[in-house]
Amino acid sequence: MRNIGIMAHIDAGKTTTTERILFFTGKSHRIGEVDDGEAIMDWMEQEQQRGITIQSAATTTYWKGCQINIIDTPGHVDFTAEVERSLRVLDGAITIFDAVRGVEPQTETVWRQASKYHVPCVGYVNKMDRMGADFFNVLDDIKNKLKITAAALQIPIGKEGSFEGVIDLIEMKEIRWQNNGEEMLLSEIAPQREENAKQCRERLIDAISGVSDCITEKYLAGEDIGSSLLKSEIRKAVLKREIIPVFAGASRRNLGVQPIIDAIIDYLPAPDEAAAAAGHKLKKDEEIEDINIPCDPKGNPLGLVFKIQNDREAGSLCYVRMYSGVFKSGSSVYNVGKKKRERANRILRMHSNKSEPLDSLAAGDIGVIIGMKLAQTGDTIGSEGWPVLLEKMQFPEPVISISIESKTISDQDKLKDILAILSREDPTFTIRDNEETGQLIISGMGELHLDVLVTRILKEYKLGAKVGNPQVTYRESISRTVERGENFSRILAGRENAASVTLRVEPAKRGSGNRYINAVKPGGRNDVPAEILEAVERGITGAFSSGIVMGYPCIDITATVTNIEYSELTGTAFAFEACASMAFDEACRQASPVLLEPIMAVDLNCPHEFVGEVMSLVTQRGGQILSMNSKTDNDEIKAQAPMEKMFGFMTSLRSVSQGRANFSLEFSHFEKKSDR
Repeated sequence: MRNIGIMAHIDAGKTTTTERILFFTGKSHRIGEVDDGEAIMDWMEQEQQRGITIQSAATTTYWKGCQINIIDTPGHVDFTAEVERSLRVLDGAITIFDAVRGVEPQTETVWRQASKYHVPCVGYVNKMDRMGADFFNVLDDIKNKLKITAAALQIPIGKEGSFEGVIDLIEMKEIRWQNNGEEMLLSEIAPQREENAKQCRERLIDAISGVSDCITEKYLAGEDIGSSLLKSEIRKAVLKREIIPVFAGASRRNLGVQPIIDAIIDYLPAPDEAAAAAGHKLKKDEEIEDINIPCDPKGNPLGLVFKIQNDREAGSLCYVRMYSGVFKSGSSVYNVGKKKRERANRILRMHSNKSEPLDSLAAGDIGVIIGMKLAQTGDTIGSEGWPVLLEKMQFPEPVISISIESKTISDQDKLKDILAILSREDPTFTIRDNEETGQLIISGMGELHLDVLVTRILKEYKLGAKVGNPQVTYRESISRTVERGENFSRILAGRENAASVTLRVEPAKRGSGNRYINAVKPGGRNDVPAEILEAVERGITGAFSSGIVMGYPCIDITATVTNIEYSELTGTAFAFEACASMAFDEACRQASPVLLEPIMAVDLNCPHEFVGEVMSLVTQRGGQILSMNSKTDNDEIKAQAPMEKMFGFMTSLRSVSQGRANFSLEFSHFEKKSDR
């Protein structure tokens, strides 16, 4: 079995390649084209209309006796959560590079995500038939930008319009395709290409010898290195993420796909070969023990819910990656984090938006469980007898907001229900009520992200809604340290509720997040009970999200409780929770609060002749140019700019570059709002 994902920058050919893999493995009987809106993996109506992937789609196919579970991920940075949660549960990935553009900004982003989860990768240089394609340029780009050795296992025969096949450097054969790519023709290397092929094979062996002692010894001894030994040593290096083997092709013309399917089996790990999943075992005394979970179907059942998708008929589809044991259809499932028992009514194997029933889901496999009502993305499911929590996924903060309201009062509750479903599906989509204006505010990762979600509400759920202009989601913090004591006293139901809390707030390093520290231990001088300490913590952690002056969430604040005055007669949990919240609020107001705005990393691609105008446009919007890299056909510009100034940037960029420049935005960090 192989669990693999296909990842790349937008428009590099992920879905196109996936469609070919499904066709050549016999899973589908015709090739669905993205441009025609007929791709099997792009099943959402919006995906077909926009020609982009929005949701990661899962499917299963078979090749040479191997089961391959494939997840096709989006390329657009606004849907980064889909890539993040897919890579969290995959054992290997195919990284697709555009033969003309090389390593693009979003390729670097998904590569960082793959590195975080230690996912071994195979590289595929697509679009070798396009004008400006340069295979060896891409290899250099991979080495320079991704900081990994790119080992070419194939080199192209011809390029651009004359691209006709590849030379396999392991078997030293030429490969061409005919009959619409279904038949692979192997032949001896033509004499005029033999010398170059030998040099490229030498470079391949040299790259492998850098990570393999066995290859080094044979190479130095002048012995012949057989193809089976070379493959096994490449596999070992790929599993350790020491190299990335690279293939070439043109998926749109059905050239080069079968060797990539072979590479999935030859070089990417099976579930039991991948690194053991890290988990935290909960002991009876509430202590946590870190353990590794081997992939064993006979072990205790343990799985991770990595995606929730709402189905009108079936309810919540919980996508689960199994790490240990087996779940059977109709059996009881224990949600470890929520400490709730649920039932797996049905288990399905997904093929895009179609499904087939399964009797059970075993370790290493990916499937869908229907029947779990409480499960959320990142939840661990297992058994009560073995309470182990798998590491949760971390998602970026939403950076852009819009107001939304239903057209009629009677539809208000329906709108809230729909938004709750969408936020359960997408961890980077949040909803909140603006108490001052009474508006519903929804937040997401970018203009496209929110546009897609609003279109789903209007078309998929058929609900009329009015949408406000995009707004930036700011944050608040403090700039100096303040210590403050607060007293609380109220008479409720004839009983006095009193509390006294002393709190110190101090600014933390930017990007480090909020931190709560309790310097008062239970059983101390005032003998403060544990439930009072919990109430104080609830009051402060709750206040983190309610803001200081403007009502935006607080970040990068360390709050330390230094003293609690407690009396058994008047001290209640309610009083201490309210008192702690008030103390935090007042202390932060005195600590010189500051407003922080989101700063975006801007990656631009533009032709040489427009580079001056494009850079000028970025600086006009308060941006800073960080670097510029010149390529054969275009310039790459990296910059940072405040999110507030980037609305409508696409229109201006098209205007100054005659529609030939493009850009991607990704959240970078928060910094103090300036008047630039």
